Amino acid sequence: MELTSSIYIAGHKGLIGSAMVRRLRQTGYGNLLLAHHAELDLTKPDAVNGFFARHQPEYVILAAGRVGGIVENQTFPADFLNANLAIQLNVLQAAHRFGVQKLILFGSSCMYPRECPQPMAECMLLTGKPEPTSLAYAISKLAGLQLCLAYNQQYGEARFIPVIPNSAFGPNDNFDPTSGHVLSSLIRRFHEAKRTGANSITLWGTGAPRREFIHADDIAHACLMLLNRDTSRLSLPVNLGTGQDYTISELAQRIAMVVGYEGEIVWDTNKPDGAPRKLLDSTRLHDFGWHPTIDFDSGLRNTYQWYVEHAALLEACL
Repeated sequence: MELTSSIYIAGHKGLIGSAMVRRLRQTGYGNLLLAHHAELDLTKPDAVNGFFARHQPEYVILAAGRVGGIVENQTFPADFLNANLAIQLNVLQAAHRFGVQKLILFGSSCMYPRECPQPMAECMLLTGKPEPTSLAYAISKLAGLQLCLAYNQQYGEARFIPVIPNSAFGPNDNFDPTSGHVLSSLIRRFHEAKRTGANSITLWGTGAPRREFIHADDIAHACLMLLNRDTSRLSLPVNLGTGQDYTISELAQRIAMVVGYEGEIVWDTNKPDGAPRKLLDSTRLHDFGWHPTIDFDSGLRNTYQWYVEHAALLEACL
């Protein structure tokens, strides 16, 4: 990409989208196309086509979508399917129609079968049924991934690049205990437990499932590399992970330490665990030249510091 290239970041206020904006600006890219949801509803095809016609983006990072944890997935499965399918279909169609040079679409580790050999290699996609508690979201992201590959196959190009990051975290995450993912939700809950002086905190499940976490800034670093390098020989999709996972119990203990909470952690084993393990095999992308640079504990501290600095505003909005 040229520093003057027009780059559209869909979902620029979210976790990964905001990390992309930071990375691009730090690297010297100044022609960023940013639109709030109130300005551009990506579920409306006419609105998306009009935006692409007016602005003619050369590159697109599709980081917009309906996301959430187990509760959200279980409560609103139709909303998850409708919103994500519509956004992906509309943006990819417009990107193809208006000649976008490269587009990055984000999949999810929940697309892999629930019972999948670990670490999970890209070839294992569609070899089994995903975890039921996130099935609607998984199906929608599988559809987006396959649409990228279908365009590349049908038109003999490699313009659409689906990447599969594992559980992302960092500044601008969703810290709502109900709708957020596990790491950000736990940060909020441990922070509130410390603030109120609670003697104990009760968490869902057994604490035994293992999860891999990657800082959003590392994701942005990888995506910038993919946008700038020749990816025509890179097998798609590509996993994007650190190669290290932790039990949810270990995660809770690390967050408690960062927050400074010293009460008891109680596990409600009547609540679901989700998939037993979701560790990605990121060899394909590592061999291409990308490696993570942010270690987990420093990323946790960075994320909690950001949350504390923005806690009052976040809690007022939730």
